[in-house]
Amino acid sequence: MLHQFVLLVMAPIFWAQGKYVRKSIPCLREAEGPRQGHSAQAERNRGRTVQNKQKLRILLIGDSAAAGVGAKHQSQALSGQLISALRPFFQVEWQLIAKTGFTTKQVIQSARLHPKQMYDVVVVSAGVNDVTKPTSAAQWIKQQQMLTHTLRHQFSCPHIILTQIPPMGRFPALPHPLRWYLGSKAKSFNKQLHHWVSTQPDCEIVNLEGELEPSHMASDGFHPGPVIYQYWGQAVAKLIEARWSSR
Repeated sequence: MLHQFVLLVMAPIFWAQGKYVRKSIPCLREAEGPRQGHSAQAERNRGRTVQNKQKLRILLIGDSAAAGVGAKHQSQALSGQLISALRPFFQVEWQLIAKTGFTTKQVIQSARLHPKQMYDVVVVSAGVNDVTKPTSAAQWIKQQQMLTHTLRHQFSCPHIILTQIPPMGRFPALPHPLRWYLGSKAKSFNKQLHHWVSTQPDCEIVNLEGELEPSHMASDGFHPGPVIYQYWGQAVAKLIEARWSSR
């Protein structure tokens, strides 16, 4: 209710600032490079012997951050950093489905359009674009519930890793008071997300807030840079190792 009241009162200012942000920040491309692969094949291509490691099938799905905006190549982005962190422990077959601008609803649609198959782990990045839309926390949580239901049904995945919305109140590209408003709204979304995920044994949350420094963000002041992608990939890898190494 507070966010709706603030939005009603400050709507003209937020509209003007939003228009300015869209025009002023540079439009960065999604990271180049493959969007699917197999770590064992990559090792063989380098002339290395592949040891008998546990096999994992991983799907990364989501928005521009999942697509690697802010990194030049997928090797620097989330997918590359995650596979690099997992390579010493697992043979990983992976695929990336992501597009700039995707909201949670659009991520759900992309999951439904993807052929049914089995993934051991699905890693999700979705929420920033929902915060910038007139979507309430209650509406967003319902969408997250529908997303996880879709992932379970479509991919039979026993492990879903959701990414907490980053602290938008620290995004350099956003002017105040818009930065304050979106940062406060993101916190509200995250609070609801943590509460719901605590009831879902197959779901976990990765939190980037403590490691997000404005100086480590991309040149547009809105997307992660390679340093943040590295931390993100390593944080996701730790969750996967903790759950799958004992199997």
